[in-house]
Amino acid sequence: MNVSSRFDVAGFGTIVTGGASGLGLAYGEVLAAHGARVTLIDVDAGAVAAQASRLQGEGLDVRGAAADVTDHATLDRVIDEAAELYGRLDVAFANAGVDPGVGFAGAWAGGERPRVDEGALERYTDERWNRVIDINLNGIFATARAAARHMRPRRFGRIIVTTSLAATKVEPAIGAAYMTAKAGARHLMHSIALELAADGITANAIAPGFFVTNIGGGHAHSPDRQAALAKDIPMHRVGQPDDIKALALFLASPASEYITGQEIVIDGGWGLGVAD
Repeated sequence: MNVSSRFDVAGFGTIVTGGASGLGLAYGEVLAAHGARVTLIDVDAGAVAAQASRLQGEGLDVRGAAADVTDHATLDRVIDEAAELYGRLDVAFANAGVDPGVGFAGAWAGGERPRVDEGALERYTDERWNRVIDINLNGIFATARAAARHMRPRRFGRIIVTTSLAATKVEPAIGAAYMTAKAGARHLMHSIALELAADGITANAIAPGFFVTNIGGGHAHSPDRQAALAKDIPMHRVGQPDDIKALALFLASPASEYITGQEIVIDGGWGLGVAD
């Protein structure tokens, strides 16, 4: 067997939500670099257009589309347009998300939970809760639903969800909606995997730990924060988007056809762990 051929994604029709930066952009870059046709979808129209233009300049088949994953009608439309353009939809990365803000990862360093002001839960607003749930959970549902409509008739497809180590690392109320959404996304992925397995469609999740991206205003770029977290990681470094590319290619390719319903945890240097 030619093992490298199992990782062949050339010609695959691919969509990535949250594709203008960070992990979503890394997913799109590695698939496009290996011959896939990629539509990056992001709420930031300018950023996604700029990234698509940059990758087109490198000779890659990448286009940008603006959509908010909370606007399900628009999301359906841009995914339908990508599938029609490519004549197929093979891979969908349901990645778009927002984090709970500065402070959530504080307990990952030093083994102590961060101090949270008394009454934090009581001050947690409906607006904050609903926004995080709507993007991080409902957006994944809408993306998977739109993708399945195109994948099921062809009896082939890969749905890859970005969850988080936060689904199991419980922190104080500052991350309440985020943790709830990510845990819900993991269970949703399991449900999708069970329903679609008989049709040759797999659903899996990538659960990053602390990765340096622009999410939450880019607070992960702080050298002090990175240094504090790195002390508790055996490899003594935090994750970078490029670190996730090989796993994304594997899960999108025929090489992963025997894996579904799995959440693969990447804790910034701790390595891989699979949670059923």
